[in-house]
Amino acid sequence: MDKNLNDQEVLLVVEKDSNELKVVTGLNDDGTPKTVKPEVKNEPDFLKFEKNSDVLENFFSNFMRQAKEPTHFHFFKVPLEKMENMVIGMQELLKNPENPTNKQMLDEQRVMPENFAPKQYQPIDESRINWEQLEGIGVTRDQLVNTNSLDKMLNWQKSPVLFPIQGDINGVHIQTDARLSFRENAEGELSLRVHSVRQQPELDQPLYGTQLTDADKKNLLDTGNAGRLIEFNVGKDRTINAFVSVDKLTNELVILNAEKIKIPDKLKGVDLSEQQKQELREGKGVYIENMVSKNMKPFSATVQVNADKRGLEFHFPDAQKQAQNHSEKIKQGEIPNTFRKVKLSEDLKESLKDGYTVYVSGLKDKKGKDYSGYITLNKEQGKIDFMFPGQYKEALKSGLVIPDSRHKTQVAANSEGKKTEATKKVDEPMKQGQTQPTEKQEAKLTTDKEKLQFVAKYGYEGISNHPKKNEVFNTTFMEKYNLNNDYKNARTIHYNSTFADTVAGTESMLADSKQYSEKMQDTASKELAKQEQKQEQQDEPKKSRGRKM
Repeated sequence: MDKNLNDQEVLLVVEKDSNELKVVTGLNDDGTPKTVKPEVKNEPDFLKFEKNSDVLENFFSNFMRQAKEPTHFHFFKVPLEKMENMVIGMQELLKNPENPTNKQMLDEQRVMPENFAPKQYQPIDESRINWEQLEGIGVTRDQLVNTNSLDKMLNWQKSPVLFPIQGDINGVHIQTDARLSFRENAEGELSLRVHSVRQQPELDQPLYGTQLTDADKKNLLDTGNAGRLIEFNVGKDRTINAFVSVDKLTNELVILNAEKIKIPDKLKGVDLSEQQKQELREGKGVYIENMVSKNMKPFSATVQVNADKRGLEFHFPDAQKQAQNHSEKIKQGEIPNTFRKVKLSEDLKESLKDGYTVYVSGLKDKKGKDYSGYITLNKEQGKIDFMFPGQYKEALKSGLVIPDSRHKTQVAANSEGKKTEATKKVDEPMKQGQTQPTEKQEAKLTTDKEKLQFVAKYGYEGISNHPKKNEVFNTTFMEKYNLNNDYKNARTIHYNSTFADTVAGTESMLADSKQYSEKMQDTASKELAKQEQKQEQQDEPKKSRGRKM
C-alpha cells in the first residue's frame, strides 16, 4: 500500500442484517453503493478522501438523493493504512451490533448519511431587528437599504460599506466607523455586532488563543490571507481548522471554518485538477490561466479562499508586483510623487519624510467628486495611510499623529479649531494653502430662516462642511423641517463613495447622495416659500389699513 496515502480514509459499507464489510468505490445507477472487497489489490478502485475534502459530502449528497432505501445501508470511515486490521475487528463487532460495548466502538467510526443532506437555509426575519438600537447609533433602515446593506445583513453577512456611528452599545459609548452585522446569541436572540475600523491588523495578539507565525503575518499583510489552514480551539475539547483573512475595510482579522467552504470542480470555465482543489482547500494561492470573465474576456489570476468574503477571490500578479515594488520603495524612505493621482509638492514630501501628517486636497473619487484628508508615511508597512478629517481629529487627540508644523495655520484651522485673525469666520475646513475665508465660509447662521436659506443653497455639502454643524443644524432644527432623514442618507452614501482605497462603492452611490441633497434643498425652499406666503398674509391687513388712512 502506498505510504504517501497515510492521511487518506476510505468508506466502508454493510447492508442491514449483515456483517460483511465492503469498500465503497462509487454509486450504481439506482443509487446503491458500488463496492469491492476490502483487499489491497482493489485499492485503486477505493473511494478515497482526506479531511476537509468534498468527496464524502458529494457522495452522500448523491446517495441521499438517488437511493430508494438509504436506511438499508450502514457506513463507516476508517484510515486507509489501517483498513485491513480494522475490517477484521469491525466484522466481529457486527455479529452482535446491539451489544452496548460493540455499538459504542462501531459508533466511533460510523458515518450518518443524513448529516450530509443539504440544510435548509434560513435568512433573518426582518421583524426580529431592533430598529431602535440601530437608530440609537445613528443608522436608519433607509440607510441600510440605500447602501445595499440590508439584504446582505439579513443573509448573515456584514454590511458592504462603513457607517459613521455614535452611541451606546451594551452600555459602552462608541464613536467610530464600522461595518455592521447580525448574530444569534446562545439564547437564540438576534444581536447587533459592530466591526470597528482598526488602524492596522492586530497581528501580534493571539487570535482565539493561537499565535500567528511570522509567515502568517507577512501573508496577511501582502495578500490579505494567511495562506494556510490554522488550528483554533473554539470550545471545550473542540478544535477547527480555519482560513484567516483581513477585512480590508476594517482591518479586523476574520476566521472561517474550513468545513464551510466548498471548492468547485469548475471555475470561470476552467476545470480544476484535484491538486488545484486540494491546494485551495489548504488555503494556498493557486495560479489559474485562461479563465473567462462575465464579459467573455480571458484572464489569468491567482485564486485563494478569503475568509471575510466567505469564498474565492482573485489576485492579479502584475498589479501585485507593482504594488510590492511601490511598497518596497516607501519602506526605503522614498516618497511617491503622487497620492491618488494628486501631485505632492516637494515641501509636502519633505514633511512626510520627517514623520509629519499632512493635509491633501483635490482628491477625486470614482465619479469625479472632490474630497480631502490627511496622509502619513507608514514606513513599516510600506504605504501611505489616509484619514478623513474626522479620523484625523481622533488620531490627533490620541497622540497617534504629528501635525505638520510647516503648515501650522492650515492644520490648526482644520483640525484643532484654532484660527488666525484672517480666518476667524471660516465655517468649513480650509483647502490646502488657503489663508482667507470664502464668502460661503463667512455665512452667519442664527435664525431658522438663515439656516433654511443656507440648506436651500448648499444642501448636504454645506451642512457637512460646517464645523459647528451639530450645534447650528441640531436634531431639533433638522426634524422640525423634515431634513434629518435625507441628511443622514446623503451622509452615509457620500461617506462610503469617497472611501476610494477601501470601499468598493457602486457607480450610483454619489448620484443617490446628490438626490438626497437635492431633496433637502427642495424641502428647505418649499418651507421658505411657505413662510414667505404666511408673512405676506400677515402683512396684507397692515397694508390695507395703510391704504384706508
